[in-house]
Amino acid sequence: MLPPLVFGLLLLGSWEAVTATGAVSAFFLPAPGTVAQAFVDAVAHGSLLDYTWQTVLESLAGSALGIAAAVPLGYLMARSTIAARALQPYLAASQAVPAVALAPLLAIWVGYGLLPIAILCALLVFFPMLVNTMLGLRELDPEVLNAARVDGVGHWGMLRHIEFPLALPSVLAGVRTGCTLSITGAVVGEFVMGGEGLGQLLAVQRGQADSTGLFVSLLTLTLLAAGTYGAVRLVELRVDR
Repeated sequence: MLPPLVFGLLLLGSWEAVTATGAVSAFFLPAPGTVAQAFVDAVAHGSLLDYTWQTVLESLAGSALGIAAAVPLGYLMARSTIAARALQPYLAASQAVPAVALAPLLAIWVGYGLLPIAILCALLVFFPMLVNTMLGLRELDPEVLNAARVDGVGHWGMLRHIEFPLALPSVLAGVRTGCTLSITGAVVGEFVMGGEGLGQLLAVQRGQADSTGLFVSLLTLTLLAAGTYGAVRLVELRVDR
């Protein structure tokens, strides 16, 4: 905890020093105090919260879609050698195309609004969730699984009481990574497909050359990603107990 805090303080101190000396114009790099005051004003006004909520909604919808698709497929590939051999080449090849590059196609195929942005977020969530689900299941102790089968535990009992609880830490690690990436997907989706979230706000601020506003939006996204990461991490720590 201490090293990140020290690094953050050093970064803020350097930022303040650069702006205070006038080495960089405030147009390009507003002072930390200016950004902080603008952030407080935007929160008090309520508009920033509205934009943030829309991005959160898109991110959550995409995360839910990605997790719902990745976990069952990851289970299938972990338990079926045939399925793994058949699907792995296609899944590996799909990573050569960045998911965000599909945003223009999604706009053509699906249109604009929440759904295409949620699909884009789901694509970003899908792969880390799939990989972590597979790894979590493949790394289970075979002796534990065999002992359960000898004791007469059925397929659903095995999944519910043994496989799922033991693989949950790995699955949650995928959720942590995927949900953070989902926020990026929401912002990129709003750039390409419109919307009413932080991505759209960034586009407006860019058009107005509002550097302070851009820093406020970036700060909001940073806090949102950190909050998402921290929330899932707390769940992980609780599960590990």
